[in-house]
Amino acid sequence: MTKRAEAKYKIDRRLGQNIWGRPKSPVNRREYGPGQHGQRRKGKLSDFGTQLRAKQKLKGYYGNISERQFRKYYAEAIRLRGDSGDNLIGLLERRLDAVIYRAKFVSTVFAARQFINHGHVKVNGKRVNIASYQVKVGDVVEVKEASRQLTLVLEAVGLAERDVPDYFEVDHGKFTAKMTRVPLPREVPYPVQMEPNLVIEFYSR
Repeated sequence: MTKRAEAKYKIDRRLGQNIWGRPKSPVNRREYGPGQHGQRRKGKLSDFGTQLRAKQKLKGYYGNISERQFRKYYAEAIRLRGDSGDNLIGLLERRLDAVIYRAKFVSTVFAARQFINHGHVKVNGKRVNIASYQVKVGDVVEVKEASRQLTLVLEAVGLAERDVPDYFEVDHGKFTAKMTRVPLPREVPYPVQMEPNLVIEFYSR
């Protein structure tokens, strides 16, 4: 178990939001932050604080990506044509761990990262063990045949708490998923509001 996976509910409590929409999130019971100072009254956030919070929330949602890697996504997002906020979300949704999570082959994005690292996933018939691998529209992502009966896979497929977004074609009988298009931020089923434009503003200061 990685340190990030162990600390995933601390992210919820620190931000004061159930960012994955999980029923077991401690925010459902305690809306204050973790630690001895968690119940202090919070003042109004500055513009910088609001931007920082938006960045922490988006970064945390995708498995608490490292700051170095997240900054690379920002650099790529502003390099591409079109709205930088839309580009940022598109890049994050094309991560292989995000695809595995969206397809409901595992129950959390943290589990998706570990699942990929352990060699359970193929892209276009070739094994890929890099969670940040960028899936292209039309790529076929599949769970390796020997891994399809793992308990975590079977339990995730049966989860009723979230649906597969319509920008994926998923066959749970064959354990395959294909991204049909890169989504816009409003199409991504975030349990809480994400503000990618504030993230762009944070890095472009």
